[in-house]
Amino acid sequence: MSYSTSSPPFALTIAGSDCSAGAGVQADLKAFAAHGVYGLSAVTAVVAESPGSVSAVSPVDPPLLGQQLNRVRSFTQPCWASYSCIKIGMLGNADLVGVIVEFLRENPEVPVVVDPVIRASAGAELLSPEGVKLLRNDLLPLTTLVTPNLPEAEILLEEKLSPESAAQAIAERFGCAALVKGGHSPASETITDHAWIAGKAHEFPHPRLNLPDLHGTGCTLSSAIAARISLGNLLVDAVGGAISYLTETMSQHLRWPGSDASRALNHFPDEVNSERT
Repeated sequence: MSYSTSSPPFALTIAGSDCSAGAGVQADLKAFAAHGVYGLSAVTAVVAESPGSVSAVSPVDPPLLGQQLNRVRSFTQPCWASYSCIKIGMLGNADLVGVIVEFLRENPEVPVVVDPVIRASAGAELLSPEGVKLLRNDLLPLTTLVTPNLPEAEILLEEKLSPESAAQAIAERFGCAALVKGGHSPASETITDHAWIAGKAHEFPHPRLNLPDLHGTGCTLSSAIAARISLGNLLVDAVGGAISYLTETMSQHLRWPGSDASRALNHFPDEVNSERT
């Protein structure tokens, strides 16, 4: 992938900070960089975590989030709308959701990818119940694409459906495209992610890798989609390319001596590096 060094595209992540750098803002910025996109960030919360464990979460004050967003917008003018996409991850609480909704309403021309981070994989609640209501009622109608896994889709819809039915239901209920990830489906050699985009169903099959759980896959997928949108990809192509990228970050994952928790996605896999040379 290539771009002009005088005017690289932007992608903005609005998400929590993960001190282990496997997820959250840190993972998003690495995925942006791997795609040749200049990453911007607005932090919603500081999270003390490592793979499989969250010990503390501290949301930022809503006015501080608003100031971050306003600074980002002023810094990137006048090319903000032409070269950018917004990725939204961990929201924290209803007040922070409200700040983000106001920002999106002021910038309706910028595509938005939402990874609905409601609970950590370790079980910690990362979005309050009131925040989930605002996510459904106010944020998703302003969204281009939402990327839940099946449990998150069930929370959004307040009912249990198959991944393919959930993608269509989310799109029709909230007015945005939906990608429901298939990783929670019964074990098989293939995982199929299901999308509903512009009134059409799309399937994205990919191999199930025989690996321990890797931290930050959802963050990385959604940020890779946002990066590809910034690069000018059509939404369906951005989703398919990002899924392939995530597969490479997993198959070429990093590992240090110790337990299975001492692993991380490789956000700069060989395949991506070769594309950029």
